[in-house]
Amino acid sequence: MLRSTIRKRTFAAIYRLLDRVSPVPFDCGMICGAACCMGSEEEDFEAAGREMGIYLLPGEEKLHDRKDGWLSEETQDAEEIGMPASWKGKVRFLKCPGPESCHRAMRPLQCRTFPAAPHFMEDGRLVLIWDDNELPYCCPLIEEAVDLDPQFLKATWTAWRRLVTDPLIRDLVQQNSDERAGEDVEIVFDGRP
Repeated sequence: MLRSTIRKRTFAAIYRLLDRVSPVPFDCGMICGAACCMGSEEEDFEAAGREMGIYLLPGEEKLHDRKDGWLSEETQDAEEIGMPASWKGKVRFLKCPGPESCHRAMRPLQCRTFPAAPHFMEDGRLVLIWDDNELPYCCPLIEEAVDLDPQFLKATWTAWRRLVTDPLIRDLVQQNSDERAGEDVEIVFDGRP
């Protein structure tokens, strides 16, 4: 696994911070049938050679015991899946069996911060934008540009601000930001109160 400079207790504190907030004041899974939690059941996505799931950030595996069994997982070579050049080694890819089996308190960070994603502006400022990853489903929050809860945005930005102090995580956010170069990104939170 990749070595992170962030300690287990810091990851746990970030999980607790994000447990207290939600993108909207209701269960958004009710309006889309929990599309983002449906595991690898999306046939069109699989036909394109991709699986539904999420990668743990470097060091985040410290909170996920492989013996828990509620998530299926595999390890993948970071270089083979297009992670930043600084990522040498294996990355854990998790697949959720569906919302009925979710241990919500143990959701990975990128599940907790969706539909916002970290992005570095050209001047190096960290902002949050709408998650622009290719998805095999339509997220109504993104499609309708729903106003996200300000407390969710502040907590998510605070979490990512801490996470990008780790060089590997910073490299990932920078790579993703560089891939968007020249595109118009819609900022949902700029870090200012």
